[in-house]
Amino acid sequence: MPAIDLSQMTPAEKLDLIGELWDSLDQEAVPITDAQAAEIEHRLATLDQDIEQGQDAYEVLAEFRARYP
Repeated sequence: MPAIDLSQMTPAEKLDLIGELWDSLDQEAVPITDAQAAEIEHRLATLDQDIEQGQDAYEVLAEFRARYP
């Protein structure tokens, strides 16, 4: 039996718990594959140029709401 009774938790509480557990991990303790490391490096290398192509989150949300009322 788990130390925490998960059956009594709401989905939001479970997600909060997952976040707290994740944040408590030492970055070095989370292994990643070579492919994941390469993807991170690629995204970091292209971050500045990719940000120019982005949209404001509020604009995207407004467009989504207009398209799907």
